[in-house]
Amino acid sequence: MRRRREDENGAQEVVELAALADGTLVPERRAALEAQVAASSELTERLAEQQRAVTLMRSATEDMEAPAALRARIEAQRRGRRSEVRRRLLVIGASAAAVLAVAMGLSVFGSGGSPEQFRAALGPTALLPDARGDAKLTKTSSGWRIELDATGIPRLENGRYYQAWLRNTAGVLVPIGTFNEGRKVTLWAGVPPTDFTTLSVTRELADGDQSSSGEKVLVGTVDTGDSG
Repeated sequence: MRRRREDENGAQEVVELAALADGTLVPERRAALEAQVAASSELTERLAEQQRAVTLMRSATEDMEAPAALRARIEAQRRGRRSEVRRRLLVIGASAAAVLAVAMGLSVFGSGGSPEQFRAALGPTALLPDARGDAKLTKTSSGWRIELDATGIPRLENGRYYQAWLRNTAGVLVPIGTFNEGRKVTLWAGVPPTDFTTLSVTRELADGDQSSSGEKVLVGTVDTGDSG
């Protein structure tokens, strides 16, 4: 019975993390779960996996012209019971990731060349004038892996954390991961840095509001080699 309860708790945790990632978690549960995530590196990584699954699923269904039957099935699942949708989210995300991996693999490795890669130097803001950072962005079959190494930013805990973002020229912000301290951080983006060229880091509080606090501590521009 104990093993069964542990399995049920684990399944409920996956369901709630999936709901937090896709924005469907009920407000009265969201703040508590975000606080748990901010205090646990394991939960932070699991949430990041769920966010990547959501990004890949949406990209695959909206941008890769999935068959009408598949789109209809996904829409039916969204309109159905929320609990059932959440249980199937990982399966759908994995399928979308496999499709996307094939497409990206052909474009990146089909010619036998090296993966596309960019760098970004991050500078300080008035909030943390001693902060510095360097980011390496590498195109992979799953999306863009961003390896950030930052100094001069103190560790945040107890419900406070750092959030990294990519922004395009229209001001659209895309979250790419959260962390507690800046050394050897791995982030993931489902949007290309050639379009979303501004990389920034903000201080955040697990208060149920998933929009940016505006408290920037690092900001920089991705060097894509485009001088125009």
